[in-house]
Amino acid sequence: MSPTYMSPFSTSLLPRALRPSQSEEWSRNSRKKMRLLLFLIMCECAIHSVHTHHISKPNVVLLMADDLGIGDLGCYGNRTLRTPNIDRLAEEGVTLTQHIAASPLCTPSRAAFLTGRYPIRSGMAAFSRVGVFLFSASSGGLPSEEITFSELLKQRGYTTALIGKWHLGMNCESSNDFCHHPLSHGFDYFYGLTVTNFRDCKPGQGSVFLKGVQKSLVIPIQIAGIALVSLAIVQYIGLLKVPFQALGYFLLITAISLAVLIFFFYHFRHLNCFLMRDHQIIQQPLSYENLTQRLTKEAMQFIGRNTDAPFLLVLSYLHVHTALYASKNFSGKSKHGLYGDAVEEMDWSVGQVLDVLEKYNLSGNTLVYFTSDQGAHVEEISSSGEVHGGYNGIYKGGKSMNWEGGIRVPGLLRWPGVIQAGTYMDEPTSNMDIFPTIVKLAEAQLPSDRIIDGHDLMPLLQGKVTRSKHEFLFHYCNAYLNAVRWHPRNSESVWKVFFFTPNFSPEDSNGCYDSHVCFCHGGFITRHDPPLLFDLSRDPEEKVPLTPDTESRFYEILRVIHLAVDNHTRSLHAVPDQLSWDNLLWKPWLQPCCSSLFQSCYCDYDSEGSLPEVHSG
Repeated sequence: MSPTYMSPFSTSLLPRALRPSQSEEWSRNSRKKMRLLLFLIMCECAIHSVHTHHISKPNVVLLMADDLGIGDLGCYGNRTLRTPNIDRLAEEGVTLTQHIAASPLCTPSRAAFLTGRYPIRSGMAAFSRVGVFLFSASSGGLPSEEITFSELLKQRGYTTALIGKWHLGMNCESSNDFCHHPLSHGFDYFYGLTVTNFRDCKPGQGSVFLKGVQKSLVIPIQIAGIALVSLAIVQYIGLLKVPFQALGYFLLITAISLAVLIFFFYHFRHLNCFLMRDHQIIQQPLSYENLTQRLTKEAMQFIGRNTDAPFLLVLSYLHVHTALYASKNFSGKSKHGLYGDAVEEMDWSVGQVLDVLEKYNLSGNTLVYFTSDQGAHVEEISSSGEVHGGYNGIYKGGKSMNWEGGIRVPGLLRWPGVIQAGTYMDEPTSNMDIFPTIVKLAEAQLPSDRIIDGHDLMPLLQGKVTRSKHEFLFHYCNAYLNAVRWHPRNSESVWKVFFFTPNFSPEDSNGCYDSHVCFCHGGFITRHDPPLLFDLSRDPEEKVPLTPDTESRFYEILRVIHLAVDNHTRSLHAVPDQLSWDNLLWKPWLQPCCSSLFQSCYCDYDSEGSLPEVHSG
């Protein structure tokens, strides 16, 4: 009997489940499963691709208040001012509770914000008493050698705009060279003020200069008077023959100097308070009527023009720097007078910006940041006695000081789907951190030829790390190192030392009311040796300085901080002082004017058109 030939493809010996009819069905099912698996893999890749694009090159909206106190916002504990839109950023994003301005004054703080560098590195920190630009015809400003985040984002295809306050200079050698202008620092569009909002800009609000000028002129006038009387006496009694020509020249120079001074301050509003669009003055002097609505409209229109490509918008509010103002829809509506009205109007504007992002379906691909350039100006009191300064919460001091009230500012960041909503972070962060954060998100390269003092916030915001990269932060009062903050890597403590502190006037007050702001040297300060030491983790109000008796590591802490100061000081290089007296003083040939000096520099080309609808309260 011949053996039976068994074909390898014979079906008689196969399990029933794999006989032809069933096997074909199994094969079809397998193919379906493979197709489904392939589809899921493709979907995952697509989602990953979208997510990768989502967290790179987002739109960036940076909102900066002026002189706003950390205690003025509901999300930081205020229960009487209504700030629902700013609070919404906190609810939908991250609240930084130890967010630090690089300086307690406008000009240096904003320079640090734009460059990611301590202002001492760019020459934007003053060795003189005056630490900010006061005149539109000053020659100082943010140097062209400095690299701003707007420049780097523009190189990566971003459309960029600054709307509102600049305060970093305008011209160098002529009234139209625009060497320090926002358009020379990476912004495609500018609508706002090149200097700042002064009391002198709004009739009836007093003068920020009057007290200082009066104090400054008293001694020179006394000297001139004594000199003239002395010369007349010695001339009369014959002890000395003084040529009448010399006396005439002296009197002429004195008269001309006083005339120029009187002319300048009489016309201050026209010369320094004006609104620009790009390089053109469109309103001189500035009108406060519906000003916030106009700024908001410009911001909304900019977003509307750039829905299909990445953009950077810096909306730099004039609120709540004095002169305070509020439109009729907000005037008299808050529980805190004109200051509260201004805060609530600014909050409305923030809401308008958030709403327009929603309208164009941009919220999910837009990083929004809100802060203030420094703490509230506690000495701001109107001539009628109304408080025009803000509230710094539990923190000591305010604007112009490196006590926490002057430098601890709001820090809110929102990016739906990328940053976890409703999160609080108490790690030390700085307004200088915005530079590397958004530069990296734009896929640009950080400059390699200079020190960048800020650090990328995204790992901290996304929970990838729990500690700030800022082990040390250096707090300058103008160009003078005033204090240092140390957050050791193995400790929850935040040590802070002061090498000098401002002399408050009156002594038992919380500020320098006699001089309107605190100054940084000479008889205005008290030096400390050894330095004052605080642990902010236990004493955030800076009430009780530690001593060797109350802190066993006192001298070791000071030793580590002094080493850090030495390392930091070695990293500094000499640069031109942009806030020297020569760069600060008013230069007539740099004066921008939309008509002529004989016409009092008057024009108004700013057509309001249709403004955003306002609903207060």
